[in-house]
Amino acid sequence: MAYWLFKSEPFKWSWEMQKAKGEAGEEWTGVRNYLARNNMRAMKIGDKGFFYHSNEGLEVVGIAEVCGLSHPDSTAEGDARWDCVDIRAVCDMPKPVSLKDVKANPKLAEMALVTSMRLSVQPVTEEEYLEVCRMGDLDNPPR
Repeated sequence: MAYWLFKSEPFKWSWEMQKAKGEAGEEWTGVRNYLARNNMRAMKIGDKGFFYHSNEGLEVVGIAEVCGLSHPDSTAEGDARWDCVDIRAVCDMPKPVSLKDVKANPKLAEMALVTSMRLSVQPVTEEEYLEVCRMGDLDNPPR
């Protein structure tokens, strides 16, 4: 099992919109960064990830799950360089975890959210995953 963080501007694609897609989930499209694309290519069905509202909110608001392996991004207009995965909502973060709080936690000093803030799809270690879940009052986080 691997863990990830998916960033989205809530005015473009919000956690509420993601939850509305239900079990079918939705393609995580529009990523045009090679490292983020390679992260998606490494994902497996069932991997969990934080859903992070960027620009507005700046906080982890939920947990998502990879439900479709890497495939051509339908928004790439035939450009074969760009892939995406499908994700579905798993659960809300009971208490959203802000970027400010992540940065203030010494246990998360090496987290990609702190060190590579602009990367839209990031790896998260198991320790980071569990710590952010603890900060968000998520008892028994999905694994």
